[in-house]
Amino acid sequence: MEIFDQLDTETNSTLFAELLLPVPIPKLFTYRVPQSLNEKIMVGQRAIVPFGDRKILTGVVVSTHSNPPKDYEAKYIFELLDDFPSVSEIQFKLFQWIADYYLCTIGEVMNAALPSGLKLSSESMVQLNPAFNLEETDYDFSEKERMLLKRLEGESLEYSAISKLLGVKQVYSLLKSLVRKEAIILYEEVKEKYKPRTERRIRLTEAYLAAPTLETLFETLAAKPKQESIVLKYLQDVPVLSHAEQNKHGIARKQLMDDTLSESSLNTLIKNGVLEEFDVIVSRFEEETLPDYHIIQLSEEQHRAQVEILASFKDHNTTLLQGVTGSGKTELYINMIRQALEGGSQVLYLLPEIALTTQIVQRLKKIFGTSMGVYHSKFSDNERVEVWNGILNGRFKFVVGVRSAIFLPFDNLGLIIVDEEHDSSYKQQEPAPRYHARDVAMVMAQLHHAKVLLGSATPAVETYYQALQGKYGYVKLDKRFGEAQLPTLVLADMGRERKQKTIKGEFSGLLLKNIDEALAKKEQVIIFQNRRGYSPMVNCEDCGWVPKCVNCAVSLTYHQYRHALVCHYCGYREALPQHCPTCSSTRIKTVGYGTEKLEEELKFHFPEAHVQRMDLDTTRSKTGYETIIDQFERGETNILVGTQMVTKGLDFDHVSLVGIFNADRMIHFPDFRSYERAFQLITQVSGRAGRRAVAGKVVIQTSSPDHPLLETILKHSFEKFYNDQLADRRMHSYPPFSRLIDVTLKHSDKKICQASATALFELLRTALPGTKILGPGEPMISKIRNQFLMSLLIKIPRGSSELAVLKQALVKCIYQLLKEKEHRNTRVVMDVDPV
Repeated sequence: MEIFDQLDTETNSTLFAELLLPVPIPKLFTYRVPQSLNEKIMVGQRAIVPFGDRKILTGVVVSTHSNPPKDYEAKYIFELLDDFPSVSEIQFKLFQWIADYYLCTIGEVMNAALPSGLKLSSESMVQLNPAFNLEETDYDFSEKERMLLKRLEGESLEYSAISKLLGVKQVYSLLKSLVRKEAIILYEEVKEKYKPRTERRIRLTEAYLAAPTLETLFETLAAKPKQESIVLKYLQDVPVLSHAEQNKHGIARKQLMDDTLSESSLNTLIKNGVLEEFDVIVSRFEEETLPDYHIIQLSEEQHRAQVEILASFKDHNTTLLQGVTGSGKTELYINMIRQALEGGSQVLYLLPEIALTTQIVQRLKKIFGTSMGVYHSKFSDNERVEVWNGILNGRFKFVVGVRSAIFLPFDNLGLIIVDEEHDSSYKQQEPAPRYHARDVAMVMAQLHHAKVLLGSATPAVETYYQALQGKYGYVKLDKRFGEAQLPTLVLADMGRERKQKTIKGEFSGLLLKNIDEALAKKEQVIIFQNRRGYSPMVNCEDCGWVPKCVNCAVSLTYHQYRHALVCHYCGYREALPQHCPTCSSTRIKTVGYGTEKLEEELKFHFPEAHVQRMDLDTTRSKTGYETIIDQFERGETNILVGTQMVTKGLDFDHVSLVGIFNADRMIHFPDFRSYERAFQLITQVSGRAGRRAVAGKVVIQTSSPDHPLLETILKHSFEKFYNDQLADRRMHSYPPFSRLIDVTLKHSDKKICQASATALFELLRTALPGTKILGPGEPMISKIRNQFLMSLLIKIPRGSSELAVLKQALVKCIYQLLKEKEHRNTRVVMDVDPV
């Protein structure tokens, strides 16, 4: 029986509830329902419950029944947090599917699904022991202990307040001493993380709403001009004599008061009962405005594509829209969103990451107003909770979001758009559930009887194959919008330029010449390098020493702006040494180019140009992306250097040149998807050039100008690329002709990790006869965060009817491995459909 099935409730007996808790344990937990909550409890409500000895968790009610648990005494639910359900039956079904398919627990899914603001936190508090009397005790107390005990006579304190009171960073030893002396009690205070935003407002008290009493008031205030000015200002904004009902809502305190009015006079009016203060809950988002559903004029090509998509939806739940960069896919999306909303349905528009949302959200807000919600990780916990609640209460019918938006509580979803569906950012890596939002969106659509539109200029090979097979509908847009033409692509042969000595630093003469020409025409330039930091590596010129991370098997990346060597896997940081620790040489140099170094060199080559960088380091703040994109859009930035963030969906009028700094590194990466990723990245970033009347040009720096992949890209030969890839993958049994499960074993001892991997391989070989299992072997990065890694790759033929059975066998083998004493501390991570 699935966990979301509602069990019969016997009202004449003790009531129990099955709760889903955000813990990685594959079961539900039974709790006793207090008599006072019997009539209030509903499936989908959040509840506060005790868990273990001291923990307090937020669970979700899955079902109610009258059967006490056989193995343990059920604890009581403390309290219900909702008046109505926060999680729907459809969401429970989706959680269960994700847990089953991606081999994780449903508790892990729930933990990822609910914004942290909807989950309670507990805070450690300290109070005086009621039985304690300082004068009668035989214990000795230090001065700090006495100071704390005196303070605790009036109130309970949290750890941080005690630390501040005593002026010490660590208070645990002091608290331990006081607990031993039976002077204090430690307890957990439960707090709800979500706090509504409130606004302090002012209004006239009811005694002064009538004309006679108001006249009397002004007679009284005649000798108090400061107080009189405040009342007059209030009556200008809130005409209570003609519109008495407006007084109920009052006016915001900050709106009433200005530099000419006295705060103390206002406080006197409140104290004397003339005015009163009250708080109202306000949205963290803009005040609700009506959307402007103006019809976008589609081109002939766009109109044809829309008609074909709607026709395709009659036979397919999912349709792939392959449109070249700049073909106007967004206009099509907007038209289809508008139609779905007018039909009374909800719409979810997924984008791979926040970098994409900045421009598109601004554009969509102009059309759909504040009826559109935005959901992504750069929002605060409180903002995300408001979007969640906004869907529940009907404020938001349309949401733009990143992958986590698939968990939102829609109840009438009609259309899901997955833009840039090929993007690997849709795949969750850590922690579990390691889901792919595109694939989950299709399951979500089935549950809602909705349609899915997948959009991309460079679809994933698997998606393209499903479209060719007729499983998905397929619509193509192969012309750019308006007068724009596809950019001209040229190769800068780095080998030849090195011989001719036309290279400056790592910039080819061809790229520098084209940048110079673009800037002279007042046009903008984008330079793409998929490595952040200053230099990917530092080494000693004399002995070859390279600084490595102490926790991971990787070299450290030099970041000039921090003047530090940083590990991009665990965050370890150390200062750049002045001398080599091996040979004491001072000849330590940086090797390679990251975005920081490119930014520096471009400023040197083009001192008059304003150069800006867009990577993880410059966009950490909530508005980092918006600021950089806004400056570039207004023409304040001439050259934008960036990582793959600059490849995704950005639309600028004046970009005539794109430079791809190092194509070879992408092409020759040791992974069966390296050609696909290189093709997508190069094509996508090339699409930023020449999106209007100005012709675009792309310069690709490479030492392999004869590489067949580059030849395919230069000719825009999409079909040839996909056909070559499908033939290669069919031969080697890779997706879409198989499903992959990557199993990674982790342990702090390398030998134990290797032994565990070998033991698991033998178990799997016996349990899964005929299934291809590659490994065990060390992954390319064999140590991360002090954990050694070993990998196994399981290939399951596509369309296998035994997929679920094979997954269950895999889980049993891992369980059997971890029961053995020598392997019990090995951590095993399963990644279904890795990217």
